[in-house]
Amino acid sequence: MSPLTERLIVNLTPGDPRPAGEAEKRAAVAVLLHDDPSGPRVLLMKRAERPGDPWSGHISLPGGRHEPFDPDLHATAIRETREELGVELAGARYLGQLTALMPRTSGPNGIMVTPFVFLTEVTVEPTCGPEALSAFWLPLETAAAGTYDSTYTYPGSQMTFPSWTYDGHVIWGLTWRILGDVLAAAKHGP
Repeated sequence: MSPLTERLIVNLTPGDPRPAGEAEKRAAVAVLLHDDPSGPRVLLMKRAERPGDPWSGHISLPGGRHEPFDPDLHATAIRETREELGVELAGARYLGQLTALMPRTSGPNGIMVTPFVFLTEVTVEPTCGPEALSAFWLPLETAAAGTYDSTYTYPGSQMTFPSWTYDGHVIWGLTWRILGDVLAAAKHGP
């Protein structure tokens, strides 16, 4: 097991998922990690392009909006990962949840997104559903080392954001911030 993964296991606490909340818009994503011989990787997807979707065509973690039938946000992350990538998280080790974040492009009412971190012992092969165009594994330590560092300019504006460019994919915004939180959680420990 990689040192990064070992530190995440020590530093994250599975515990009970926090409730979704009643009045606020909530969503959840799955940060699915896998250690392979070259180091830890995280599963990302390219979202389908759809009119009216502010994240159309972007690179993201699997996840989505909390539905009333989801018992909690943890269940939302599991359901959405199954729907978007055909990956069952039942066999994965749940490490814990990170602090909820709000995307800057979520509109005037916003939405809070809670990341849940999972570790799989075996390589899973995603099967993209209608919401995903493709999926890939990002080498996380290589990204942390600055190898993929770049800048993303938001279309139609002068706004730029830190990002990673990997194999033609630009990872920026909320996904980049969440992965930064994963790396920060792995900085302390054994």
